[in-house]
Amino acid sequence: MGASSVVAVPGLGLGVEAWRPVLCRWGLGEESVRLLPGYGLPVEPSGARSPAELGRELGDALVGPTTLLGHSASCQVVAHAARLRPDLVRRLVLVGPATDPRARSWPGLAALWLRTAVHEDPRQVPALVRQYRRTTLRSMLATMDVARRDDLAATLTQVGCPVDLVRGAHDRIARRDWLWSLAEAGAATAAERRVVELGAGAHMVPLTHPDLLVRALAQAPG
Repeated sequence: MGASSVVAVPGLGLGVEAWRPVLCRWGLGEESVRLLPGYGLPVEPSGARSPAELGRELGDALVGPTTLLGHSASCQVVAHAARLRPDLVRRLVLVGPATDPRARSWPGLAALWLRTAVHEDPRQVPALVRQYRRTTLRSMLATMDVARRDDLAATLTQVGCPVDLVRGAHDRIARRDWLWSLAEAGAATAAERRVVELGAGAHMVPLTHPDLLVRALAQAPG
């Protein structure tokens, strides 16, 4: 697998550290991570951009056939990139995809986050705080407010490349039935859709369970 064949976008507020454990196991470096406003970079004063707008920016930056990796809210961004640049995106890997339409309200999002947080490894908290500070809380809130209105299932109906949908066993943000509904969203394109449930972990599996994730995706990227 070459460094130019995989591009990973961190989840909301996260930075290169979020994908480092996975990429390291594939022999890839931080050059494979693409930061975007709200996803590792502060949002511009003009306001947060939609997942579709960020997906266009991401797609336009690709230089050849690429496997795109998304985590949580960035799954919406990479899905739009695949929709807009089918000539360049050959596979999607969506880990813990957001946002389930049953929990798009702020109270709904908070409830699922709390139900998931109790299953997360507390040792990751210092690393998360450092990443969130760089992106800034203001940027994260503005980005999530836009992202929660984006319809990932509708986007995937227009994506023709293979898609891997992955969740940790205790992820309440990306629930099992939500992933299966996303898999079914590709029926119209006859594209390959694969749902993978890891044997452990919650929402932050790229950080907490990289070995499990890499084994699950052994035949996906590259």
